[in-house]
Amino acid sequence: MDRFRMIFQYFQSNSESVMNGICGLLTLASIKMYTSIDFSCPCLPQYNMAYGLGIMFVPPIALFLCGLILNRQSLVMLEEWSRPQGCRKKDPAVIRYLCSSIMQRAMVAPAAWIIVTLLDGKCLICAFSGSMDPEKFVDFASASPVQVQQLLAKVPCKDEELMRNNTSRKAVSRYLRCWSQALGWSILLILIIAAFLARWLRPCFNQAALLQARHWSNYIDIEQKIFEETCCEHSRLFAHKCILHFFESMRQEVKLHSFSLSREGEGSEGDQALLRGITDQDQVNKLLKMWYYEKPPLDVSKATQR
Repeated sequence: MDRFRMIFQYFQSNSESVMNGICGLLTLASIKMYTSIDFSCPCLPQYNMAYGLGIMFVPPIALFLCGLILNRQSLVMLEEWSRPQGCRKKDPAVIRYLCSSIMQRAMVAPAAWIIVTLLDGKCLICAFSGSMDPEKFVDFASASPVQVQQLLAKVPCKDEELMRNNTSRKAVSRYLRCWSQALGWSILLILIIAAFLARWLRPCFNQAALLQARHWSNYIDIEQKIFEETCCEHSRLFAHKCILHFFESMRQEVKLHSFSLSREGEGSEGDQALLRGITDQDQVNKLLKMWYYEKPPLDVSKATQR
């Protein structure tokens, strides 16, 4: 149990590790989902393109949104971007750094899905088989335009009786699969080169500004966590006081259920110190409102002087 608690505390204090783990899990899930689905092209001229492109692009959009939802920094960035100025200025560089970090992680799983579908080739064959030029293929050149559209639409369905031994169907399928795989490998190569250049060119830019943006983005995340933990602790103490006050007329019953009122007297000074003098709902609401509208400046010199 202690080991699990240590692991949980580690991930809680290392949000970047958590985000990288979630990013990797979403990527593996996207690949597993594609390999497990039953891809069945409708083989109808009016539905092939919609189905093929839908399978290729709709799941990546869902994975991208999941990446944004599961990333804690998305909420942190939105709060920092939309909050009033208050006593603390907003740094656009920090918001840009957070946005870039969030987008990079959220795009990994959708990119993996698209690359896998292109390397497999089924989606592109289903979507664009009806757009091929029938003059380039012997079995389709002599058919009427209506028959050509129907035959081209049935290219992905190799089990169809009309297409089972059709050499032109195999030629169209190979041609589109080659284009699909070439496009998939090209996108993968472009992403690798972009990541390589970003990694090696980063030291050429202002490292001090990058360190500042990274530091304050981490600070905003940690500050939000500590504020929520402090609010939870204050809420627990406040609720404890309210409950004891409510049951004050039932001392015997409270004592039987281990809610001893003698402990209230013993630790009242400590609890009052933790409550910081905030003892009613209006004060709590005012405090939360002040935290949102008047963020305190990042200066602890006055506190240390006191």
